[in-house]
Amino acid sequence: MNIVTLSGPFTHASNSVQKTMFTVLLALIPATAFNFYLFGWPAILLFTVTVGSCVAVEAACLSLARQPAKTVLSDYSAVLTGWLLAMSLPPWAPWWIGLLGAVFAIALAKHAFGGIGQNVFNPAMVGRTAMLVSFPVVMTAWVMPHPLFSSGAPGLADAIAITFGGHLPDTVSAASALGYIKTELSRGIPVTQSMAHVPELMDMALGYRAGSLGETSAILILAGGLFLMAKRIISWHIPLSVMGGLFVMGAVFNAVDPARFASGTFHLMSGATFLGAFFIATDYVTSPVSKKGQLVFGLGCGVLIWLIRTFAGYPEGMAFAVLLMNGLTPIIDQYTRPRAFGRSSKGEPLPLEKP
Repeated sequence: MNIVTLSGPFTHASNSVQKTMFTVLLALIPATAFNFYLFGWPAILLFTVTVGSCVAVEAACLSLARQPAKTVLSDYSAVLTGWLLAMSLPPWAPWWIGLLGAVFAIALAKHAFGGIGQNVFNPAMVGRTAMLVSFPVVMTAWVMPHPLFSSGAPGLADAIAITFGGHLPDTVSAASALGYIKTELSRGIPVTQSMAHVPELMDMALGYRAGSLGETSAILILAGGLFLMAKRIISWHIPLSVMGGLFVMGAVFNAVDPARFASGTFHLMSGATFLGAFFIATDYVTSPVSKKGQLVFGLGCGVLIWLIRTFAGYPEGMAFAVLLMNGLTPIIDQYTRPRAFGRSSKGEPLPLEKP
């Protein structure tokens, strides 16, 4: 009698969709709260509109599909999508940017593909990219931090006028570090000279610079990412390969021509590097399954981010890079898929064990 010993398909894990999403939300709270303090009431209002719109669009899509609406908040997926989308928008953007971004993220990028777990592209990045391509002026209207309750910070009435009335004061407009260097370089000013006018690396790490909620406070976002790794929600493969690919590209080209290319350290600390590496590129649905595939995926993201930041028309390339690599995920999975239990690396059944 021959006995076949194979691993059973009935093992259980303690994680669930609800628990995973909730843990990610917890990891985002410190950076989000600090950025609320930095950018004040307009950022709080836009965040509320964006998250609320994602939940409302999710409920509408479930209703149209005749699915129970109770899952809108129970799995936190719509809340997380809205949260990440809000983190990628200018903090003083008008309300309709958050609303339209939610429609693209939830209705088109998620439910048009079948709902949770079926989407090909990261919903939050689809929403941001659609807004950036459609409304580039509004999506690049950055402001310097105006700490909550400080002198010169907008009160609640002024914030309502900014968010819902579109009254963005011209005097507070500012360029992000990536945007400033790209603009100066286009004018023939070398990077080594323009770097003197961007925030110090420590200020960039703490968040005292112009940018979206996800571009500032790199330290708190990094802490949230490390928390997710400690809780085993994500592994190190994608974040490290994203940051490694970006850093190496920046360091190598900076060594070749420092007047034209920013350093690897600058690329790590600027833009949405940490938010993208830990919270966006690691999306379970749109990233490869195997560890080898995740390394390839993350490295591709890092290289594409540097290429877009350096040569493309947009200063930040995180969203575009992630979406491009999302499209390559099925191919990466095809060539890096792990060996199935009970089969050899070539897919052939293992020989039966004899008693």
